[in-house]
Amino acid sequence: MRRIGWLWASGFLAWVLLTGTFTVEHLAFGVGAAALVAAGLAPLYPTAGLRPRALARAVGTAVVTLGRVVVANIRLAARIWRSGRPSASGMVVVRTSVRSVAGLAAVGVMSSLVVDNQLVDVDRHGGELQYHTVTGGDRR
Repeated sequence: MRRIGWLWASGFLAWVLLTGTFTVEHLAFGVGAAALVAAGLAPLYPTAGLRPRALARAVGTAVVTLGRVVVANIRLAARIWRSGRPSASGMVVVRTSVRSVAGLAAVGVMSSLVVDNQLVDVDRHGGELQYHTVTGGDRR
């Protein structure tokens, strides 16, 4: 029951943060939707719960990723506005120690949010992520 409670609370929090609407009807619908999702996901997660250290690391990672997304968008906009400079795009293969499917998905999605690169392929057994990069050729 505790597992469903954590899943419901995190689902409802996500609902509130993503929608930003605070009418009674909207919040009631969010309560119901979060309850249905929590009941459906509870059997899939043997240890679903928010541990303070894991939550702090997740928030820290989200803040760093958001900062990198903003910086990458500004750099890409400046690159586009400065015409006449060809793009040195390329492919980059990055090794990672992450082996779990969820971890690889998180790393791939978060790093693809940064506009300078897009995840192309994941080699789970080899621990490699392959990216197409906008500025791949001239960085040192």
